[in-house]
Amino acid sequence: MILRYRREILLGLVTVVAVGVLLLLFTHGGQVAASTEPNFALARAAAGTEAIVNSGTMPPEAKQDPCLHCHIAGEEKGLWTPLIRWLVFGAAGIAAVFGIVQSASLWQTRAPWKPLMARAGAWIDERYEIAKPLEKMLSKPVPDWQRRWWYCLGGLTAFFFAVQALTGIMLAFYYQPTPDAAYASIQFIETEVRFGAAIRMIHHWSANGMILMATAHMLRVFIMGAYKKPRELNWVSGVTLLVMTLAFGLTGYLLPWDQRAFWATTVATEIAGAMPAIGNLALIFLRVGWNISALTLSRFYALHVLIVPIITVTFMGLHFMMVRKQGIMKPL
Repeated sequence: MILRYRREILLGLVTVVAVGVLLLLFTHGGQVAASTEPNFALARAAAGTEAIVNSGTMPPEAKQDPCLHCHIAGEEKGLWTPLIRWLVFGAAGIAAVFGIVQSASLWQTRAPWKPLMARAGAWIDERYEIAKPLEKMLSKPVPDWQRRWWYCLGGLTAFFFAVQALTGIMLAFYYQPTPDAAYASIQFIETEVRFGAAIRMIHHWSANGMILMATAHMLRVFIMGAYKKPRELNWVSGVTLLVMTLAFGLTGYLLPWDQRAFWATTVATEIAGAMPAIGNLALIFLRVGWNISALTLSRFYALHVLIVPIITVTFMGLHFMMVRKQGIMKPL
């Protein structure tokens, strides 16, 4: 039996030795260069400072938490060292525990190792029985003519939406939707937050890519006649998604609260106000009054991060369900 599982035993021994070596290096590496002899000059200086403090000429310095002091005072000395140690030790510990558990399971059950994800999936399926419906829905063959690049425009639009959602959540951690703090928070993201400028640019360019891909997808559907019976509701949901994509761009453009955002929103809302019959109502609804103010910024922020995303996700789900049910229109 030992010869049968010699590979697992060897893996466990190597992992334990590696963890021990890393612990020795990281734990005692900083103590090798330290001197064991007492520093009398430093002790005399400390005694002099203590005498001055006891005489009442100066107050004692407050003790500061090293971790908090780094963030408050702006010091960046060795900020990555704890993270690297946690990553190294954590990865080594996880590998050691996984090797021990896997070896113990093989010795106990005398059966091949079953991955943890497969076990979790079996545990969930035993209770909710979702494997068969998912298999029926997902295991659908894709014809060769549907693998051309112009049939991927809708998927690229969904991908850009996912990028928008992820980067938007990151930006929302620091953005403040008030006239006094909106522009300052954008500058803080650009200059102070790590990778903040990159995340904001990804958010900006993925918004342009989402509009471009949605428009190209709609043109492809129209040119190939995929909007005809029985796919009328696919077309309606797609047009709604295109409108929501443009609404994302309109509501997000005001959020930086600079001159360009202010006047671009002014022009856009004036265009909405020029609609027949309901123009004034649309203008007042968007601006929360006749002029662009703090309430306008608050409403655009709520539309951008709450209302428009909820509508978009709802119609995306309906759109995907109908495409999955009816398939893709063959070329004309």
